[in-house]
Amino acid sequence: MYKLEDLDRRYRLLRPSIAVLDLGCRPGSWLQYASQRVGRRGSVVGLDRHPLEAPIPEGVRIVLGDVYDVSADGLRGDLPGFDVVLSDMAPDTTGIKVTDQARSEALAERALELAQQLLVAGGHVVIKVFQGPGLAALRDRARRMFQKVDLAKPPASRRHSSEIYLVGLGRR
Repeated sequence: MYKLEDLDRRYRLLRPSIAVLDLGCRPGSWLQYASQRVGRRGSVVGLDRHPLEAPIPEGVRIVLGDVYDVSADGLRGDLPGFDVVLSDMAPDTTGIKVTDQARSEALAERALELAQQLLVAGGHVVIKVFQGPGLAALRDRARRMFQKVDLAKPPASRRHSSEIYLVGLGRR
């Protein structure tokens, strides 16, 4: 939660009454934070391959499934779209740096693809990715979709970790 809270403070992502999609929502702390920020009039949808063990906040809809197999319509449900798409997804790591980076970049690409399909105009995205050779291409693709793109490393991230967050603000 602390990473999302820091990113939210810095970029003002979440506010009351908006719709939020949380990709890779397990263990559930980002869902809880987002649910608190959007309030009862907002909507939060979480996607994960595994059921959550933590209590699911009231009004949150969980979709069980793989990010590569789920459809945009299945995530959208009755909503017209999402104001914010969050992705804290990480691959099952192997310990082989190049493999883990490539898997992380593939997840980030999928998150960006879903954001392109699901975000309303003016919406925002936050995507975790391991820094690697594909990061520049991912950032360039995001720059075509958003008015502002930034790379952020919240203080709660371990200093030696290669994780970084791509933040896209203002969906074109």
